[in-house]
Amino acid sequence: MATLKKDVITGPIAILADVHGNLAALDAVLAELAKREVERIVVAGDLLFGGDDPLGVWRRLGEKKAQLVRGLSDTALATLDPDKLVAKTDAEKLKRERFLDARKKVGELVLRSLARLPEQLRMPLADGRELMVCHGSPRDPSVDLSFDVSDEELLVLLGGDPADLIAVGGSHVPFDKEIEETRVLGLGSVGEAPEGDAAHFVILSPRLEGTLIERGWVRLGVGSDA
Repeated sequence: MATLKKDVITGPIAILADVHGNLAALDAVLAELAKREVERIVVAGDLLFGGDDPLGVWRRLGEKKAQLVRGLSDTALATLDPDKLVAKTDAEKLKRERFLDARKKVGELVLRSLARLPEQLRMPLADGRELMVCHGSPRDPSVDLSFDVSDEELLVLLGGDPADLIAVGGSHVPFDKEIEETRVLGLGSVGEAPEGDAAHFVILSPRLEGTLIERGWVRLGVGSDA
């Protein structure tokens, strides 16, 4: 019997995206994952900006030793100069205030850590395939893959990436697309799901004969479904 390499993923792994500083939604998902005895967690970016408790989210993800990918809002939060943000409309002024508030809440040490996060993670699976996790698209991290992208656009945005399974955040809407020999999983969102009262997650269970992909969601304040 062949011996698997040390870094090959053989146990269940949860992949989340777009927490957006929503600690209550994150905790609801983590509670559901604990029930399912899933301990390894990867989060595909947009971690902190948007919700009321960005520092709480950062600390919770640290407690869980989650592997993190940097999303577009993470890059902006960590690198944009607040003094250069010009707000013209009321909506823009509100967003700038929330941006400044998030930076203040997390502090400089977290911002520096955020800036150092990778834009993608690659992991070998027990069935011999490779998993790649990113926030936007493999070709351009600033461009999201979404449920309504055409096959032609999808191929361009994949950019010939060699991974067999690509998990992405960004669009907030879960989707599952297969093109040529690549399967793309849209992870949905933990903190800003379009449903408003739901938080999405995906669980991968790698096996030698193939990887089981289970999509789930938690209805906030009520329970879970999958």
